[in-house]
Amino acid sequence: MDLEGMMRAIASEAQRAAHALAASDAAMRDGALIQMAAALKAHEADIIAANAVDVEKATERGTKASLVDRLLLDEGRIQEEASALEDLTRLPDPLGCVQEERELYNGLQLARVSVPLGVVCVIYEARPNVTADAAGICLKSGNACILRGGSLAAHSNEVIANILADAASQAGLPRTCIQAVTTTDRAATDVLLKLHGLIDVIVPRGGAGLIAHCVETAKVPVIETGTGNCHVYVHESADPAMAASIVENAKCRRYGVCNAAETLLVDESAADEALPPIFAALASHGVALHADPPAFAQARAWQATSGVPLKLFAATEEDWEREYLAPEMAIRCVSGEDEAIEHINRYGTGHSEAIVAADEDVIARFFAAVDAAAVYANASTAFTDGGQFGLGAEIGISTQKLHVRGPFALEALTSYKYLIKGSGQVRA
Repeated sequence: MDLEGMMRAIASEAQRAAHALAASDAAMRDGALIQMAAALKAHEADIIAANAVDVEKATERGTKASLVDRLLLDEGRIQEEASALEDLTRLPDPLGCVQEERELYNGLQLARVSVPLGVVCVIYEARPNVTADAAGICLKSGNACILRGGSLAAHSNEVIANILADAASQAGLPRTCIQAVTTTDRAATDVLLKLHGLIDVIVPRGGAGLIAHCVETAKVPVIETGTGNCHVYVHESADPAMAASIVENAKCRRYGVCNAAETLLVDESAADEALPPIFAALASHGVALHADPPAFAQARAWQATSGVPLKLFAATEEDWEREYLAPEMAIRCVSGEDEAIEHINRYGTGHSEAIVAADEDVIARFFAAVDAAAVYANASTAFTDGGQFGLGAEIGISTQKLHVRGPFALEALTSYKYLIKGSGQVRA
């Protein structure tokens, strides 16, 4: 069978499985999730062994440390994946919810109820945790999933997907409701993107290149999980200690995640007081700074006074647009909230933006004017996460505006249909 035939066969099996899932009850799906979580724990050693192969190959290829961190699975991360599956069972069933119910003029009884999307194809890069998260959230919401992971995590993805599919089958669901595309042929992705009528939605998770390729190539609807060029803006009314803590967490908690802050904006009027504790915090993590002239001068002066070395570079236009995903950060001094908001709306990717300020009027203006899926005041951008929002395991963070925005989980993987009951009515 040729590559297109293989992908069509996988999608056709997924479509049949989706029909069975749509007719399943919540208890069966929750039971499958419990078995899937238990299977991850039981096969922990197999997963770690497969992951070690992927990590070794990635390291040999010179993959940067932040991406290797995304790739790595250890006992703690596998336990987190299992816990996320268990957490899904404690969330309400998203299917069969009556969203609207009324009687029409002719006596027909109309109800609008939630239903699965059908077949969800998730295309992602070196993040094997997505395999379990996506499979779990798709199953909970009654959707079959096709998982197309990146080659860096090929061994990890295949082992995890097989473990989960076996567990779902043992719980009475079709094994083909969870399928991983394991071929290393990159053309397989383009075939999947064009299987309109078999696949109902594509969810790309990865860098800007992957997402752009999916959007430009797909004939299947795409939910964009955009890149995260996120900002922290320190207003002149901000508490310097709070600002330093938030910037440190937003940048340094994990470098290779889309909710990490990539650019720091600071009011010029507050730079003398606000920047030194921020420099100290970032320097302790070895973060390289790409600074505009005022911030560059501040950094040089702090370095001379403190004696602490800083990795310091003059910022270029490209730095305002970069998603570093690394221990690097751009810094710019601004004249006030108007310039900060203008900068964010020009260079941001609509993901997560934060302001540190004591002035409630400024916060209100920032909330209203900044165009992003998640906008924070006096908190780190690191909280943009399905679990942190109480949504359970997320399938991604959407930066688009139609259908779903921000962390999306169960509800976003449903649509609805109308159910109409009559007593013999016919239309004239």
